[in-house]
Amino acid sequence: MTPNPKTLLVYCPNWVGDVVMATPVFDCLRQNYPKAEIIGAIRNYAKGVIEDGPWFDHIVGCDDKTPRGFLKLQQTIRSLRPDVAILLPSSLRSALVVWFGGVKEIYGYRRNYRSFLLNGGPKPIHSENGILPVPMVDYYMDICRWLNLKIPDRMKPRLFLSESLEEKGEQLIDQYGIESDRMVIGLNPGAKFGSSKCWPPEYFARLAELFTKRWDCKVLLFVGPGEDSIAQSIIATSKAKIVNTGPDRVDLGLLKYLIRRCQLLITNDTGPRHYAVAFNVPVVVIMGPTDPRYTAANLENTLVLRQDLDCSPCHKKECPRDHECMVMVKPETVFKGSETLLQKVS
Repeated sequence: MTPNPKTLLVYCPNWVGDVVMATPVFDCLRQNYPKAEIIGAIRNYAKGVIEDGPWFDHIVGCDDKTPRGFLKLQQTIRSLRPDVAILLPSSLRSALVVWFGGVKEIYGYRRNYRSFLLNGGPKPIHSENGILPVPMVDYYMDICRWLNLKIPDRMKPRLFLSESLEEKGEQLIDQYGIESDRMVIGLNPGAKFGSSKCWPPEYFARLAELFTKRWDCKVLLFVGPGEDSIAQSIIATSKAKIVNTGPDRVDLGLLKYLIRRCQLLITNDTGPRHYAVAFNVPVVVIMGPTDPRYTAANLENTLVLRQDLDCSPCHKKECPRDHECMVMVKPETVFKGSETLLQKVS
């Protein structure tokens, strides 16, 4: 069954990286429904990821995890009167709030006890160990395949910047004293998911020293909410001159500009790595507790460094052991990998 909506609600993923990996789906829906009004429902903190793109006529901030937020989102959906909804999250909660919002046709993955609320959708692939991990780009696009939509030839994430965001980014780069021809390397040491994803701050500090010794470059330190102590530890430990973006409270919108300006990004397995992919910026990802199969797509400019241990991937927010999966990846290894990656893509 292929729906033909006048108003289409797209319930976006919850995590920043997943939102970026879902942008090919946004492209697909806009191409298949050029005349429809398309509404994006997304976590308030992630609006900056998508609000400059060409996909949505209207963006709704959502918080369905609290009773008040659930009720407010339900009422907002009911007032917008979408006739079709596509759910990218696989949660029962996302289906319930749309169903209570009065949407007549709801499509998404049939899992987590919510099939009775849906009009249809694919089922995840199962293996003997449970649901088979697949790249999230493909996972999301399988909803469009199930709906018999025309699928783009290449499923590459894309991100966009408004003119005002471009101007704000240029001003910040000028403030940091970065010339237009200066090499910029970004360091992203945090992870909203939890500490298990985080490479040690002293390793980032040492890596910055190796970079500035090798290249005439500026090192930008990206700092998310609640990560100031990590940034301060890196700054205090490193002998390299590092530009700490933390005091400027760079949001997810402005972060797009800064990552696009980089010639290289070093990051934990978290949202900004997918920004780099969208902007074709070479990126080295230090991966520990997460399964690489979920992100095994569009890796042409990506180097993933990880230790395959008996406990990995564990997907735990905090390591119950000695964090070996991250500690065993040394700064010198990341530095050599960075050199190799830049030579490859140059």
